[in-house]
Amino acid sequence: MAVQKIYAGAKLRELRGRLALTQKLFAEKLGVSLPYLNQMENNNRPVSTSVVLGLAQEFGFDVTELQSGDEARLVGDMREALADPVFAGDSPALADLRLAAANAPTLARAFLDLHAAYRQTHERLASLDEALGREDARLQPSPWEEVRDFFHYCDNYIDAVDRAAERFAGTCAAGETKAAAAIRVLGTHGISVGFTPSGPLRRFDPATKVLTLSTGAAEATQTFQLLLQLALVTQEPLLEATLDLARFGSVEARSIAKVGLANYFAGAALMPYGAFLAAAQETRHDLELLCTRFGASLEQVAHRLSTLQRPTAKGIPFFFVRVDQAGTITKRHSATTLQFARYGGACPLWNVHAAFETPGQFLRQLAETPDGARYFCLARDVSRSGGSYHAPMRRYAIGLGCEIRHADALVYADHMDIAATNAYAPIGISCRICERKQCHQRSVPPIERRLRVDPDMRGVLPYQVD
Repeated sequence: MAVQKIYAGAKLRELRGRLALTQKLFAEKLGVSLPYLNQMENNNRPVSTSVVLGLAQEFGFDVTELQSGDEARLVGDMREALADPVFAGDSPALADLRLAAANAPTLARAFLDLHAAYRQTHERLASLDEALGREDARLQPSPWEEVRDFFHYCDNYIDAVDRAAERFAGTCAAGETKAAAAIRVLGTHGISVGFTPSGPLRRFDPATKVLTLSTGAAEATQTFQLLLQLALVTQEPLLEATLDLARFGSVEARSIAKVGLANYFAGAALMPYGAFLAAAQETRHDLELLCTRFGASLEQVAHRLSTLQRPTAKGIPFFFVRVDQAGTITKRHSATTLQFARYGGACPLWNVHAAFETPGQFLRQLAETPDGARYFCLARDVSRSGGSYHAPMRRYAIGLGCEIRHADALVYADHMDIAATNAYAPIGISCRICERKQCHQRSVPPIERRLRVDPDMRGVLPYQVD
């Protein structure tokens, strides 16, 4: 089998920048010539074996980062952005997008930010009665989207926060639950915890130092909210330092991200990295067994599985999404090469949509994307009662999956014929960039193909794709 060449110019330039070294000094420490380093940094040559060893020995660099998922994410996001009708004419070739993602990732992200700002402004102008006269009607990305992309490009793994949560979990006494431990630590900060049958899931009054939780919430949710509040109280310096490094463009984005980091801490404390990774491997990623063992909900477990990307102890690269009844993706993350649409809904051929029709059941699917990559997909509804007859039911479906080469490590893939070519459902990412010509669920034509319309013939689609 041929050894895959690694082109990682952007990573080399980024590391050299962090170390504040000139190209000459960096080359000397790696034991290569200055021209050779220059060629590697510009992706004219692959990273040699000696350089890989030098990075590990000289700088303690985790060489697995040389093949991070950033490039695939950038390519997927750029393809989707370029499918916007605003870009008239021929779209750049896929090879050009890969070059841009590999050689100029900062420029690629700037392009994505610009397109996101355009979409934001376009949507505002579509509702003139709301946009006209508003003081904040200025060109800027949505704070929510900015935070979403922050976690997306961090591989959904925040090392410092994850390790802090794991350290907290290690302080629990024998037999002490995470909820009891959180209440104990909050008590050392003068905070008392109460419960009420009405009101929001969690409410903290800084003046009285009283944290109130809803008795209508499930036990796993109550524990999660306790740990979230614990993060806000005890991890303030760490959260703020992480936010400083992220350099968000607005106060709103920073505030949303702070809550997101506190949520991350809560999930990592409830399911500490080392113990959870070992349990996931032992149970072959049986979500229900993991729920019972860690006192977590199904969604919490599935989400946590998608974060197991610690450089020194990586789990299976999973994708994770949550979809509402309209098909809109409300949470998304992928540590795999499969990337989800930044805007709009998921492919209608994906089994996550059918989960609403079969509540309480796991749905399994073998799927293949247009690029030939194959995946094992798992879906299930995670509907939640509002706690009373008059409270609205919140209905979602979650999707979890991985590349088919990891299927043997999943109990859900047992007895599936993964070798059968016709067993794989043809799914895509977005209709505008999906190249499948005869998809019966296509909503709009692929932007990179020419169309032919024959008034005397009607097939699956009202047009033919060349």
